Amino acid sequence: MKKMILFLVCSVFAFWAFGYAGAAEYVGSDACFKCHPAKYNDWKVSGHPYKIQKAETAKSWMLPLPEGYSWDDISYVIGGAHKKSRYMDKKGYIITMTGPNKDKPGKNQYNLETGTWADYHPGEKKKYTCGKCHTTGYKKEGHQDGLEGITGTWAAPGIQCEACHGPAGDHAKTGDKTKVNVNKSPELCGQCHVRGNPEKIPAAGGYIKHHEQFPEFHASPHKALQCVTCHDPHKRAKFSVKAECASCHSKQAESYKGSAMQAVGVTCVDCHMPMATKSATAKSKTQGDVRTHLFKINTDPKAKMFYDEEVKGKKATFAKGFVTLDFACLNCHKNKDIKWAAKKAKGIHE
Repeated sequence: MKKMILFLVCSVFAFWAFGYAGAAEYVGSDACFKCHPAKYNDWKVSGHPYKIQKAETAKSWMLPLPEGYSWDDISYVIGGAHKKSRYMDKKGYIITMTGPNKDKPGKNQYNLETGTWADYHPGEKKKYTCGKCHTTGYKKEGHQDGLEGITGTWAAPGIQCEACHGPAGDHAKTGDKTKVNVNKSPELCGQCHVRGNPEKIPAAGGYIKHHEQFPEFHASPHKALQCVTCHDPHKRAKFSVKAECASCHSKQAESYKGSAMQAVGVTCVDCHMPMATKSATAKSKTQGDVRTHLFKINTDPKAKMFYDEEVKGKKATFAKGFVTLDFACLNCHKNKDIKWAAKKAKGIHE
């Protein structure tokens, strides 16, 4: 029943967010710039516009290509702004075979931070099915640009203004604020920052999978808040924080002042939002490349952050609603163990 209620809530917000789809047309983010230049400029340097772009656009980003390919072989680039890039061939399929003869599986995902190639579904015939969360004005029917490897069509590539605010043709013409959606609910963000069931947090290889912020948030002590309570959604995540933890947690903030933690530059997010999520690369077995939104730290040295269960006949791994001490403490205290961390962590804010 709980799952059904959450599904219905998300569905209602999805309908609300895109309620004008039949009444207005998509006009593109450049039309928004005329009246909203500051928000447009913030958005332009975030990761949202670059979830997928045509090769003609991505070509100027100076990205390396998989071995054996030239830009003439590429139709679209997936990502390429901050963490990783993948490539689609001229038929719209994600490239999974590389090498001089295009007969070697893998080495088809470029990781920007490390400058290395990784395997993504090596050797598979991989269609592009990510348009719902990588594009604006997505429809599941048809094939974008007539490319058989692409499932669905879209009004514009990447997450543009109208992906969250709905088609803005009427608003752009009249300036009428009632003709555009301003939805501040977590469910709007949760349409994409989730993998399937919003009550499950999928994990793999000892890390939470990426774009899981909504189910993490829903499992956290902060679930009654909104994403926009802390974030400006127009900005890149690392620059988007508009509310500090001390705004609500005054007691903990007071205990932090003058502490050893403050002296060495450790902040709230280093412990409560460690990089327990992996999108592209990992620096260690307890440090991925995306911060978790679970917040709660379980100080029990025996606590396990992940569990397995069978899904459709296969074993699947999920994260629980807390961070364990290895992620919260041992990324800095590398020469210590869980038992030491458990003793130090209890009552740390008192």
